Amino acid sequence: MIATSVKAKINGLPVEVPVGTSILEAARSVQVEIPTLCKHRDLMPTAACGLCIVKVSNSRRLPRACATAIEEGMEVWTHDAELTRVRRTTLELILSNHPNACLTCGRNGDCELQGMAADFGIRQDCIPRYVRELEPDTSTGSIVMDFSKCIKCGRCIEVCQEKQNVWALSFLQRGIQTRMAPAGDISLSESPCIRCGQCSAHCPTGAIVENDETATVWEALRDPDKYCTVQIAPSVRVALGEAFGYPPGTDLTGKIYAVLRRLGFKAVFDTTFAADLTIIEEASEFVQRFVHGKGELPLITSCCPAWVDFMEKRYSDFLPNFSTAKSPQQMLGVMAKTYFAEQEGIDPARIYQVSVMPCTAKKYELERTDEMFASGHQDVDVVLTTRELARMIKQSGIAFKELADQEADSVLGTYSGAGVIFGATGGVMEAALRTAYHRITGKNLEKEAIDILPVRGLEGVRSATLNVAGNEVRVAVAHGLNHVETLLNQVRAARERNEEPPYHFIEVMACPGGCIGGGGQPYGVCDELRKQRIQGLMQSDAAMPLRFSHENPEIQTLYRDFLGEPLGEKAHKLLHTRYAARAAYKR
Repeated sequence: MIATSVKAKINGLPVEVPVGTSILEAARSVQVEIPTLCKHRDLMPTAACGLCIVKVSNSRRLPRACATAIEEGMEVWTHDAELTRVRRTTLELILSNHPNACLTCGRNGDCELQGMAADFGIRQDCIPRYVRELEPDTSTGSIVMDFSKCIKCGRCIEVCQEKQNVWALSFLQRGIQTRMAPAGDISLSESPCIRCGQCSAHCPTGAIVENDETATVWEALRDPDKYCTVQIAPSVRVALGEAFGYPPGTDLTGKIYAVLRRLGFKAVFDTTFAADLTIIEEASEFVQRFVHGKGELPLITSCCPAWVDFMEKRYSDFLPNFSTAKSPQQMLGVMAKTYFAEQEGIDPARIYQVSVMPCTAKKYELERTDEMFASGHQDVDVVLTTRELARMIKQSGIAFKELADQEADSVLGTYSGAGVIFGATGGVMEAALRTAYHRITGKNLEKEAIDILPVRGLEGVRSATLNVAGNEVRVAVAHGLNHVETLLNQVRAARERNEEPPYHFIEVMACPGGCIGGGGQPYGVCDELRKQRIQGLMQSDAAMPLRFSHENPEIQTLYRDFLGEPLGEKAHKLLHTRYAARAAYKR
């Protein structure tokens, strides 16, 4: 019989783990943390930093724990005076090629290199610094790359190439001159970059961070001529608390509303309301295509701006399949500057709309096409990531944890549980199916069928078949762009054979886990944390009395008094967009 597990010892502690487990992971199973800067739980090992060296009995080698599998009978020692000395020297070498700019760095206080240097008691430069003067790349407007702060760990390159299949980043030059940069040494905006921000989410230092626009928002809040409004995305509510010591997945919706008002926003909206609005339009699109044959199948979701960017560059043959419904962020923006402005008698030119999003690509979305100015003004003026909002709260002096819960402003604030789950992979699909089922059958899913479990989870590709009024509806979900090709190649193959498509409806989210794992969320993301954030959203949905987007009373009022019919002329003008094929590289 082939062994499926191995028994060994780590620092004298017995350990039994599956065959192939690295020494690093085996050590964690017995609560031993081996220092590393290059290995991330999401990524394959590169053994680049050299900090995770360990000793193995009866061996003169010092293997790197991240890239060495533990073997039967192995005795491993992870910490002693010699290993500490070697690790300290390695850290000093890394620091000698790193700028001494912690106080002005976007990762100050939340930097893995800074934390490790503190743990090892490094208080002075022991090796003369050699730091190249390289200008930061700010060309995308979404993320900032400061090449001088790169420690050559390779995380950003691995996530960009292997996880996201974007291939915007690579290593250039050799030896001490080695640096991370866009392939071809062009600007990031000229590269295939889709601004998803997964590089920044996985970077251990301040080499890649979001474009911080908190100063812009502070200035707007202090301007008496501006009527500042704000919206928060579904996934922000279960992630922001991590910056204030709450467990991942804690739903802090009420506190977030309260703190936004204390910061000075005159109206607080919830993007989840617009998620319900998006569902009405998108589910109507699906029914139009699936039932009435008006449009190509499969219908593919389009709420993720990084995925839209990727599709326009790499899969433009699927343009007719894309839902033209705008993202919830843009729908709420245009509603704030039309419907809300009309209801409240406010000049829309005075409204300054801020979005708090889990996503760096949302910054790019603001000016993607002319349709993002459907109100006659820029519909959303600025986007803050979850991390940026956390910094603003800390700057404000407001005791966030002490705030009493509040409610969102009516008109654009009531939402359903279906809108809440937009923040997780599969959530858009599940919410749309709840409403599409009602559109087709005239009734809601039964209580025990509301949770469409097959589309939930963290598998890269998931599919399901539902029976809707005797019709078979085949759906699929992908998250993390490396998984998208599998689905779309199946659709292409069916086209070439003139066969019915393998799926009728496809959801894609660029970031692993969906928006809860977005590039603007608090640092430290891994699958365990993603699961906790997703669970927070699912619990919120399950606890809500309102779980169908089409039953949201404010949505019903909006259509009756302002928009007219879903997919109607006014709805199409304000709530829909268009796409165009674009080259992966700008010339």
